[in-house]
Amino acid sequence: MTRRLVILGAAGRDFHNFNVAHRDDKSVQVVAFTAQQIPGISGRLYPAELAGPRYPDGIPIVAEDDLEALCDREKVDAVELAYSDLAHTDVMHLASRALACGCDFELLGPRRTMLKSKLPVIAVSAVRTGCGKSQTARWIAQRLSHRGRRVAVLRHPMPYGDLTRQRVQRFGSRDELERADCTNEEREEYEPYIEANGTVFAGVDYASILAAAENEADLIVWDGGNNDFPFLQPDCHIVLVDALRPDQIASHHPGEAALRMADVILISKTDAASGADAQAALEHALAVNPAARIVRGASPIVLDDPKAVTGRRVLVVDDGPTLTHGGMAYGAGYVAASGAHPAEIVDPRKFAVREIAELYRKYPHLGRVVPAVGYSQNELLALRDTIAASHAEIVVSGTPLDLAARIDIPQRIVRARYSFAEVDDPGLGAIVDAFVPKYLT
Repeated sequence: MTRRLVILGAAGRDFHNFNVAHRDDKSVQVVAFTAQQIPGISGRLYPAELAGPRYPDGIPIVAEDDLEALCDREKVDAVELAYSDLAHTDVMHLASRALACGCDFELLGPRRTMLKSKLPVIAVSAVRTGCGKSQTARWIAQRLSHRGRRVAVLRHPMPYGDLTRQRVQRFGSRDELERADCTNEEREEYEPYIEANGTVFAGVDYASILAAAENEADLIVWDGGNNDFPFLQPDCHIVLVDALRPDQIASHHPGEAALRMADVILISKTDAASGADAQAALEHALAVNPAARIVRGASPIVLDDPKAVTGRRVLVVDDGPTLTHGGMAYGAGYVAASGAHPAEIVDPRKFAVREIAELYRKYPHLGRVVPAVGYSQNELLALRDTIAASHAEIVVSGTPLDLAARIDIPQRIVRARYSFAEVDDPGLGAIVDAFVPKYLT
């Protein structure tokens, strides 16, 4: 009998699981994807061009809130969870909703979903969103490039637009980002690679994406998203643990699974955390995976022009996903602005309009920062209008994208840039350097 399946997702892992495990499996009929975390991704179709000949009409993408009605209407047999950065309790609430409908509740594992590359793969994952994966992956890619290696970076998917058009994406210039109509969230991840003269691949169909990357590289760096485990089978799997959040080492799915799989555990942000918290993070991580090698790292933040901030009324914009479903109250921009001795850090919650105001209602943990959201033009306009309504003198932007190129505001934007730095000697660099001769001649 054909099993009728719903895949719970957020425009990323869900599509990948379908592509590699279900698209050609005649024993399964995927009746719908559901959408969560990312605004505006429901109400679409997973197109027939990607879904394959078994799905000539495509596959509907509906809101996760409609799960029970969907299961009843479509006589669903099983519900598969395929998105990340969920508290373990939230996973079981979803499981309970599925079970109450009479359905099986399922998770697909690495063996079934990881692609095998013909090239060596270094993968960077984390136990939570906002641990510092991307700057670490960039640091690794740059180190390898400086040693003469051709590196292709594959980024965890963010296909929020035209899915057919986004089947395989390659970005090596700002013009290519413009032509692809990339959102703020995509630019936060892609722009720093381009600024470093790198190339990043992403999209929907990772078998095709991997094949494209393999054609122009001799080594792959996987830059993970949220706290998911990699789509590629890694030869070296580095998993970040945030020293600022030692209580969240094994609290979220699938971050705990990634941690248990790690070859190397990197305790990040040790420069910003207290010694006690950094030590607690290390001990908790080792308790989960005592076989992994442990190294420590820092996330130094540099403000482009501190004097422009000193004594001024400042509004802070910080990385969107880190603040929203990542659960952080503030980010690098707030830290940098505070250290520059402003006259005031303006509370944007008093001035938030439309989509930005809704974010503060949805994520009450947010502090005196504006998430740099921009999944749609309406969100970009709401971001612009919120900043304008604040009457701040200076905007400090802690998002990795060039905010000034995205919105037109009267205030000067001072960027806060963060990177990865080693703490231990030998540290992460020694691990990366030892990896090359082991896998590349």
